[in-house]
Amino acid sequence: MVHGIPDEVMMNITLIKDLADVAKDAALQQGVILRMHETPNSSEIVTYVPVSLFPTPMPKAVFFQALALQTHYNTLVDKISQDPDFLQDALASTIAVDDFTARLFRIHQEILKEGRSQNIVLGLNRSDYMLDQREDGTSSLKQIEINTFAASLGGLSSRMPDLHRQILQMAGQLEESQFIPGNNTAAGLAGAIAKAWELYGSERAVVMFLVEDNSRNIFDQRYVECELWKRNIPTTRKRFDNVFTTGSLDQDKRLFVHDLEVGVVYFRHGYMPQHYLSEKCWDARLLIERSLAVKCPDISTHLAGTKKVQQVLAKPGVLEKFFPDQPQVAEQIRATFAGLYTLEMGPEGDKTIARALTSPDRFVLNPQRKGGGNNMYGSEICDVLEEIKESTERMAYILMDKILPTPSKNYLLIQDSPLQITNCLSELGAFGAYVRVGQLTNQSRLGFIGREGP
Repeated sequence: MVHGIPDEVMMNITLIKDLADVAKDAALQQGVILRMHETPNSSEIVTYVPVSLFPTPMPKAVFFQALALQTHYNTLVDKISQDPDFLQDALASTIAVDDFTARLFRIHQEILKEGRSQNIVLGLNRSDYMLDQREDGTSSLKQIEINTFAASLGGLSSRMPDLHRQILQMAGQLEESQFIPGNNTAAGLAGAIAKAWELYGSERAVVMFLVEDNSRNIFDQRYVECELWKRNIPTTRKRFDNVFTTGSLDQDKRLFVHDLEVGVVYFRHGYMPQHYLSEKCWDARLLIERSLAVKCPDISTHLAGTKKVQQVLAKPGVLEKFFPDQPQVAEQIRATFAGLYTLEMGPEGDKTIARALTSPDRFVLNPQRKGGGNNMYGSEICDVLEEIKESTERMAYILMDKILPTPSKNYLLIQDSPLQITNCLSELGAFGAYVRVGQLTNQSRLGFIGREGP
């Protein structure tokens, strides 16, 4: 949406230093902040979130393509979560070798056997993209992943437009500053939570944020909490151990934690194995899933966001299963898929491994984990695959074509790091929210935009 910054601005070191100082202060003023590593549970000392000095250019057509697609991705995730046979087939090989996914799937099966207590479903998703540069000079939007669990940075990203507008104006780029669109993500996420709370039907019930012990990124969540309090909706923050120690279900399966009735559980923790420190954490997760509280996400939606499901969706004909009367929607979604390849035992998986070992720089190796920090590249792919290629352990991974975006020049503001011009590779994150009651889906695009990293 924003054109490139002129070279005379980018290379004016005196101006850049001044702009960097203003940007750091503006980040603190706007609340684009984190707690410190040394004191992750104290807000007395904070720092600014690592940000780029200037906004990243993004073609207008691509930007609006991502927004338009988000409603379709909401529908896709929701339909997958309602299809236990598809989840069973898609995850069969993964749960055989990945203990974490297997534990989640057992909870899913237990809830199906027992029967879901709540027919209200709340989804807060973020679909992440990069702009892939083709050899012929054209580019296309390609999805990195879709996050159905604890999709973060909605709160902080909603504060970034004002910061970047100010910097562009101070740099003399007044026209450019007008190209930065607004961002209503925090209000949009809170609006969906509020709708689910309203449908739950108890004014005394609270929205419970399920959080981690160390909360450096608490301010991202506080923006959503603040929007809920503006609507007179009470919130509370609890951990797995709080739920295990004080949580209970009454005869109607209403969830109580510390004697508070919980109407909505918003998970911001629980998507990685290390979040489950003991069996008590798993027991707390099961208690929540069995309850009448609206879960965001519920266990089925959590599983719908796994990397293996993403790979299965890329197979020919699979998307059409979920959009039988809308082939154009299936094509629009498929156009954003990068190549995704199975590593299951057998000829197809063997072919994938041979391809990766021959040209490792063309691929990314993805484990069944949320977040790009777990991915493997280049020689690391060879090291891992050589070790596991004859083992069923390989089925816990998928191989993905490496997306090749064009770098953009920018300055990254990172505490205690030198200020220097850098080649940056950016992602575009499109947020989406929906609330479903029974089989009737009422969804809208409530929030968008988010740059997770440089």
